Amino acid sequence: MLDLSFYKDKKVLITGHTGFKGTWLTRILVNAGAVVCGYSLGAPTNPNLFSLAKVEDKIKHVIGDIRDYKHLKSVFDEFQPEIVIHLAAQPIVRESYKNPLYTYETNVMGTANICECVRLTKSVKSFLNVTTDKVYLNEDMPDHAFKETEPLDGYDPYSNSKSCSELVTHSYKKSFFKDMDVSVSTARAGNVIGGGDFAKDRIIPDCIRAVEKNQEIVVRNPYSTRPYQHVLEPLYIYLCICEKQYGNKDFEGYFNVGPDDCDCINTGDLVALFCQTWGNGVSWVSRYDGGPHEATFLKLDNWKIKDTFGWRPRWHIQECMKKIVEFTKVYFNNKEDVPFEMDREIKEFFKVK
Repeated sequence: MLDLSFYKDKKVLITGHTGFKGTWLTRILVNAGAVVCGYSLGAPTNPNLFSLAKVEDKIKHVIGDIRDYKHLKSVFDEFQPEIVIHLAAQPIVRESYKNPLYTYETNVMGTANICECVRLTKSVKSFLNVTTDKVYLNEDMPDHAFKETEPLDGYDPYSNSKSCSELVTHSYKKSFFKDMDVSVSTARAGNVIGGGDFAKDRIIPDCIRAVEKNQEIVVRNPYSTRPYQHVLEPLYIYLCICEKQYGNKDFEGYFNVGPDDCDCINTGDLVALFCQTWGNGVSWVSRYDGGPHEATFLKLDNWKIKDTFGWRPRWHIQECMKKIVEFTKVYFNNKEDVPFEMDREIKEFFKVK
C-alpha cells in the first residue's frame, strides 16, 4: 500500500500538471512535501481547477509543449527529477476527430519525447506513463472485462494514439530501460470523475454546467457503459506504482486502473445518480446527437493491480457522486474555499482503510 511519506523531498516531474488530474496530483504531492516540477500547456479551460487550487507558487511551474523536445529536455536537465509521471495529452475523443494530427503529435511524439528525456536523465528512477482504458481493441462485447494481455488497437484517433503511446513506451522499455537503473510502467485508467473538472464533452462537467444555468441536463447517449471512478482512486495507484517500483523493477508493468464491476454503469444511470444526489428538482433528458463512433461497452479487469499492490477501490459510485456534489456546492458558494475542499477530500480518502 502507498506510503505518502516516501514522497517527502523527492523530486517529481509531472507533465500535464495544469489539467484536472494533474492539479489534484500536484496538490497531493505538495501536501506530502515533494519537490514538484510541472511541465504543461496552460490550463485547458476557463474556469479551471489549476487556478482555483492555488498551487502554482508551491511548485516549479513551467509552461511548455511536450512536442517541443528541446524545451522539455532543458527542464529535465535543470530539474533532474527522480520520478516522472506523464499525464499530458490531448484527452478528448470528439476533439481527436476534429484534430487528428494534433492528437497524434501530442499523444505519440509527446510520449517519445518524454521517453527520450528519461533515457538521457540518469537521476530518474521511476517513470509512469498514464494512458487510458480505451487502448484496447474493443469489439463491444457485453460484460467483457479487458485484461492487460489483450491486443491494443483503439478505434478513434484519441484511443489509437494512446495505444501508440503504450507501444512507444514498450519499445523504449525493451530497447533501453531494461539495462538502466529506472523502472517503467504504464497505467490504463478508466473514466475519471470528480470535483473541479470543467472539460468539454465530459458528462459530469456537462451536468454541472446545466445546473449552474438552471437548465435540464442533456445526455447524448445514455446507454454507453463505462468504468467510473473518483479522481483520487487512480492518483492513489499512480503514486503507489511510482513508489513501489522506485529501485525495484519487480513492481513495474502494464496495469489497468479501474473500479469494480459495481461501478461500471451506463451514462443514463450516472446522470440519474447525479440528479438524485444534487436534489432540488434537477432533471435530465436523452438526446442522441449522432456523434462520431464511440464504443458502447467498456469494462476493465483490475485483478493485476489488486494482486500486485494490495489495492481495493475506496469510494464507490454513490460516495463518489456525493463528493462531486459537495465539491461543486463549495465552488458555487465561494471559490476561495476550493483548496480547503480539495485538502479535506484528500485527507479523508487517504486515511480510509
